[in-house]
Amino acid sequence: MITSDLNLDVSKFGPVSEAQTKFNEYLESVTDKAPGWYEIGPAKYRQMRKDGKTALPAPVMLEGGKAFAIPSREQGRDIPCRLMMPEEGHAVNGVYMHIHGGGWVLMDHESSDPLLKLAADAANLAVISIGYRLAPEHPFPSGPEDCYDAATWLVDHAEAELGAPLKFIGGEPQFKLSGVVLNFGVYDLSFLPQARNFHKPLFLSPKLMQQFVNAFLPGMSPEERRDPSISPFFRDLNGMKLPPALFTVGTEDCLLDDSIMMALKWQMTGAETITKIFNGAPHGYVSPFLCVKAPFYTHLE
Repeated sequence: MITSDLNLDVSKFGPVSEAQTKFNEYLESVTDKAPGWYEIGPAKYRQMRKDGKTALPAPVMLEGGKAFAIPSREQGRDIPCRLMMPEEGHAVNGVYMHIHGGGWVLMDHESSDPLLKLAADAANLAVISIGYRLAPEHPFPSGPEDCYDAATWLVDHAEAELGAPLKFIGGEPQFKLSGVVLNFGVYDLSFLPQARNFHKPLFLSPKLMQQFVNAFLPGMSPEERRDPSISPFFRDLNGMKLPPALFTVGTEDCLLDDSIMMALKWQMTGAETITKIFNGAPHGYVSPFLCVKAPFYTHLE
């Protein structure tokens, strides 16, 4: 009998529970009919989101969060950040740099306080979210450069400023790290099959993905979007010593293929790779709003 060298728990792609199905139907109902940011305009939509005037509630800012600034490569310009420390009396074990979602267009460093606090307390980490510049006002490479600048500064200064070294990044790694946390990422901006063929308006759809990519990479052809600095799926990983990685994704996400395929490439380098697939979970399932509402969140704990 021939055994496969690749093993995947296919039950994760089976029927979705009734509770999760109802939640997904609710999510579709509140997002499908709402106007998109590209119809309203990005600046106005961002403010509406902060004010709770879009399909989803306004982000919650916690008292423990602190404003923090990191110098950019451009003289005289700082990168705004949000810092969340572990509970008082707990020593800081490391620093986790959080790169927020939002399709390079929406959200900011002040959008994820509950998630930052959860990570800070669970692992005794100083968690810092980066307020990188957003498209379309600042297309590629502005946002990634801000993230790179922040990571470089944290490598050099985190221990002195925050009490522990940089250990984790939520994004593409370029530094010696203890690990990376890669939640439902996009690794091929020319779109893998699921990103083309997923037709449910669950937080993120192919149509919305196209709007985000057009804003982030204006005027670029599909071939140009496959540049490894843009789409890490095409980076030559041969010979690279990559840090341990945790990939997570839901089965009801148009970026499902991205996480599975990128995780396989990561694992092929010999790096420790953990991939968690959540049955029925939509894109963005770790956002504070979805964490409170969705039944699958109990499994994340």
